[in-house]
Amino acid sequence: MMINKSLLLTYLYLLIYILLSSGVILYNKWVLSPKYFNFPFPITLTMIHMGFSGVVAFFLVRVFKVVSPAKMTLEIYASCVLPISAFFASSLWFGNTAYLHISVAFIQMLKALMPVATFLVAVLCGTDKLRWDVFLNMVLVSVGVVISSYGEIHFNVVGTVYQVTGIFAEALRLVLTQVLLQKKGLTLNPITSLYYIAPCSFVFLFVPWYLLEKPGMEVSWIQFNFWIFFSNAICALALNFSIFLVIGRTGAVTIRVAGVLKDWILIALSTVVFPESAITGLNIIGYAIALCGVVMYNYLKVKDVRASPLPPDTVTQRLTKDWKLERSSDIYRPDSNDDNSEGISGGNTSISNLNEDEEAPLIPSLRFSNRAYAA
Repeated sequence: MMINKSLLLTYLYLLIYILLSSGVILYNKWVLSPKYFNFPFPITLTMIHMGFSGVVAFFLVRVFKVVSPAKMTLEIYASCVLPISAFFASSLWFGNTAYLHISVAFIQMLKALMPVATFLVAVLCGTDKLRWDVFLNMVLVSVGVVISSYGEIHFNVVGTVYQVTGIFAEALRLVLTQVLLQKKGLTLNPITSLYYIAPCSFVFLFVPWYLLEKPGMEVSWIQFNFWIFFSNAICALALNFSIFLVIGRTGAVTIRVAGVLKDWILIALSTVVFPESAITGLNIIGYAIALCGVVMYNYLKVKDVRASPLPPDTVTQRLTKDWKLERSSDIYRPDSNDDNSEGISGGNTSISNLNEDEEAPLIPSLRFSNRAYAA
């Protein structure tokens, strides 16, 4: 029986994405947790990621000229890149801080709220209309998350507030991205996205770092291992580009299924890697209910796009676009709905609304056009 090499390569990319996405989250938790590596400075860790990604992107754009920089003007940078970077930095900061207080498994369950946050913010900002079928799905997701929270053994109010705040910051970033950039016709691929946004996010994070973490770092003994932080940043960057490879070879439905599979694998793995993060039956029941709402939400989005009077190629791009925006955020994550942040496109693709996830892609590939928005 002949094996389809192209199909085999596609599944290999999906496997790499799942492994990297899960690995970055577990790695971040291990580094930040006082019980393990004991580096309880999430802003510092996020700044390391942003700084490393910005430097790599600079060399790829300016030195090796792998890609050409976008036609960026001061007006676009000030009115679009700066506010988007500010919300992006905030979502990463709050999301990573949650690792200090709650388990990886519970964080993944809370991330099911991402579609709810994005939908609510989009409706309030006027970029989406209130639809009762979508609203009922959002209620189902919310009920599931509440049940899961009620069943959490080590429930922590501070960690939950940080995570939920990070989710809404990410939702604001996604909607802001749509509102500010879709009229500019700006084209950013994964590398140029990092080139412009990562350094700006680094600068925004400097202020809370100086006020909140620098004093603590001066009076406490810090365990700083270069290879730990270097490999952590490499993994985060590799995850960003794995999304690029996956989207280039698969459809949105396949990627969504892979994302759901990844979440379940991550929840199971987290209980093995971090034995203190036990899962209760009520956790599972609540998350399953929330997941049903997320799946129905994804189904409605795919159905709406397929029903749009666009050429087949454009419909495919829209399906992929929706997933990408919903995967945004996931080095820290996220998530974008169930992950992250938090995705990346395999080229210049139309986009409308993203979702990070902490562990996932730093920045999505963006191309905003009037035609895509109108569709």
